[in-house]
Amino acid sequence: MNSVIVVGSFNVDHVWRCAELPAVGATIAGQYATGPGGKGFNQAVAAARAGVGTAFVCALGDDAGGALARQLAAADGIGLRAEASDQPTGTAGIYVDARGRNCIVIGAGANGTLGAAHVAADPELLAGARVLLAQLESPVETIEAALALAREAGVATLLNPAPANAPSSIGLLRLADLLTPNETEFAALLNRHVGERVEAEAVAALDGASLHALCRKLLPHGSVVVTLGSVGVFVSHPDEQLRGDAQTHYRVGAESVSASDTTGAGDAFNGALAASLARAPEQPFAAHVRYANRFAALSTERAGAAAAMPRHDEVQERFGA
Repeated sequence: MNSVIVVGSFNVDHVWRCAELPAVGATIAGQYATGPGGKGFNQAVAAARAGVGTAFVCALGDDAGGALARQLAAADGIGLRAEASDQPTGTAGIYVDARGRNCIVIGAGANGTLGAAHVAADPELLAGARVLLAQLESPVETIEAALALAREAGVATLLNPAPANAPSSIGLLRLADLLTPNETEFAALLNRHVGERVEAEAVAALDGASLHALCRKLLPHGSVVVTLGSVGVFVSHPDEQLRGDAQTHYRVGAESVSASDTTGAGDAFNGALAASLARAPEQPFAAHVRYANRFAALSTERAGAAAAMPRHDEVQERFGA
């Protein structure tokens, strides 16, 4: 049984590490690496390694990238529901300089063809599922359809509204029981849908009451979890649904780890949060956030995105929970 359903993207990442980011017309030297990525796949791997049955709904090309996705999904026991696309499997070209700055070019390819009909085609997909997790690297109408189907089936809906520049609508956000933006995505959503201008760099420094009020404006009847990197996480619930917590809003601090690569940490958090919610829905929400925080923290001690996701027993061994 698949307790978590992830709908989203798979990319083959091509990464160049260089002293400086390339300038127009320049040819520079760099160190090259490649590996799996895409927010959807990263989150599916995180959920599976966090110890719950996971299915991944995506679109793949008939190429080496698609074959890689199938191989890796099988290795982690992920139930792959891939729509065959006439487009190449998604890719990302990533350039990272010595200061950790990056620039990224996404080739959506097959990810841009994932259709709502494919999501709805398997009537057994949501049977027994407890959480559906989605992001915004796939067509927004497909994500909206997936969330609507899950809600109709009584499955909890978790939307990670990433990347920040992806299209979204109030209708889409309202289909989310849980919304998990980082500070950049949160600021973008406030500007787009609420008319509130807040600089992303200022979000973490806001006092709890002010941040809670902004969350309530953005998603009046759902919970908002704003991930704040090294500062931790801010949680905001509506008054009518505290999800087992004692208060409407609070912060959870970041775990102390020896971070070396934060790539995919947000995806680790979201996948682990979905897994924890599916595994023990009766627990207070704060316990799920704490678990996801620890899972994400541990992922930063390893290089890569999907490959860096830890396993449930490693989190328990490290943090005793």
